[in-house]
Amino acid sequence: MSAPRLEIDLDKICHNASALVARLGAYGIDVTAVTKACCGAPEVAQTLLRAGVTSLGDSRIENIERMRQSGIEAPMTLIRSPMMSQVDRVVAAADISLNTEMEIVSALSRAAGRADKVHGVVMMVELGDLREGILPRDVENVVETLRQFPNIEFSGLGTNLACRSGVSPDNRNMAELSALADRIEHGTGSPLFVVSGGNSSNLEWVFNSGKIARINNLRLGESILLGREPLHRQPIKGLHTDAIHLIAEVIESKIKPSKPWGTMAQAAFENSPVTGDRGQIFQSILAVGRQDIDVRGLQAPSGIDILGASSDHLVLDTGDSILTVGSEVSFEPDYSALLRAMTSSYVTKTFVGSTAVSYPKQEFSIPSLHSDAA
Repeated sequence: MSAPRLEIDLDKICHNASALVARLGAYGIDVTAVTKACCGAPEVAQTLLRAGVTSLGDSRIENIERMRQSGIEAPMTLIRSPMMSQVDRVVAAADISLNTEMEIVSALSRAAGRADKVHGVVMMVELGDLREGILPRDVENVVETLRQFPNIEFSGLGTNLACRSGVSPDNRNMAELSALADRIEHGTGSPLFVVSGGNSSNLEWVFNSGKIARINNLRLGESILLGREPLHRQPIKGLHTDAIHLIAEVIESKIKPSKPWGTMAQAAFENSPVTGDRGQIFQSILAVGRQDIDVRGLQAPSGIDILGASSDHLVLDTGDSILTVGSEVSFEPDYSALLRAMTSSYVTKTFVGSTAVSYPKQEFSIPSLHSDAA
């Protein structure tokens, strides 16, 4: 079996998604499962739908197109504001998109008219994390303008927290989004289809406070795939945290000094390379590097320390034993490491578990983003 590779246990992902769908359903919250960390892998998407999620979301239209081309007909949301250059593709493949700019909505309206379709728009509200969103004071005027565009359906409001600045979802900002939803409904006389309170970082607020305000949708990725909440990276009770592993192969294994020697300068990727002296160590090099992974996001097996990495090499202190050349080491990735590894065409993706049986293709490589869309 080739290495490096990701081993993705679809049964564990299915369990995590199903458990979160059930727990959030008790609060009247639907789940949009986010597939971006898996680059829209149809195998993962089908598993999520089997687990009971109501829709799929992705930040790249290329991933949504890939899922459509595989035959998936579930509702799909583009969760990053569309690029002007891609509005025709967005309308063709996505049912809904999250938006903040009227110029983009206008372009979507024209694209939807050309395609004889109606495209749903969720307007994103800025509630403090300072990533995307219109300011709360502007929401009502923006929605009034939005509703004038032909072939555009105003689907609701959303927000995003804990991504750029780490601002946590809480009763205050969720109540503010809910109050905006109430005002919009009162002004338009029509109920909102969706009030999307955020992402996996909202789970702590939901489960600890029990107060959902008007929130009826969450966009979940990390919690489903890795079984953790993003605010503190703590395991979520009852979920699998080991559904995905990165496997890499040993290409060198020797006893070496732990302290480098010679005139010191900057390393290739670190301004302050490791210079601590552990004496003689068992050092192994694995055939994977920063081009494929976020080294900081890898959890090594007990007794093994990650010393550093270059573009194509991962260097380990293997503790009390020297590893055999050709053997493999398994790591648990965090969300950042998973995202990087899934995007790398040099990392094979292998699906395991009984849920994978129905899929004839067990491995895939990420297609070039420069290839023509089908």
